[in-house]
Amino acid sequence: MTNCIEAVFLATTQQELAEQYDKWATSYENDLEGHGGPSEAVEQFSLYVPETARILDAGCGTGIVGQLLAEQGYKNLEGLDLSTGMLEEARKKNCYTTFYQQALGEPLAIPDASFDAIVIVGVFVMAHVRSHAFDELIRITKPGGHIIFTLRPEFYANTDFKAKMDALQADGLWTLINVTAPFHGRFKAHPDVNLQVWVYAVNAYNK
Repeated sequence: MTNCIEAVFLATTQQELAEQYDKWATSYENDLEGHGGPSEAVEQFSLYVPETARILDAGCGTGIVGQLLAEQGYKNLEGLDLSTGMLEEARKKNCYTTFYQQALGEPLAIPDASFDAIVIVGVFVMAHVRSHAFDELIRITKPGGHIIFTLRPEFYANTDFKAKMDALQADGLWTLINVTAPFHGRFKAHPDVNLQVWVYAVNAYNK
């Protein structure tokens, strides 16, 4: 497991990252069994998003979050990930209607205001997707919709995430609805990691 995690964090390009996740796809869930983020994000999600919503699971990986949402009664789920291997595993969950093989942080081939809600779990981490990805996520979310994601507290404070998230609110693009207290990430290889769930309501997207 440790080798897979380290290989992911050492990737320097989107292609390398996709290749490492392809290699990890079949053992990913076993390696990270019980890790924090998915259940906490789904708990917050269910407080704000109706079951009829059109939902994008961005960075869906093997479909852990999608499966949890389906168990809560959500049926209109779509998944996005850069890794072919991860998407193949997610398809086995039989809970997604559509898949997109695209990379967060790059322009998305998805029309404006497509989704009622977007959930992003375990994606905004070092060496992965950076804060500028929020621009495209806001663009493809309907006004009044929600963007719900996990983030490590120290990563929020010590990178450009805080400034970016505050700037988007100051510009009137989204509004902070809730942020949870930090909770333990339950990662076997990294027992010191904590996470939070952030909930934003999208106001509009100005081109």
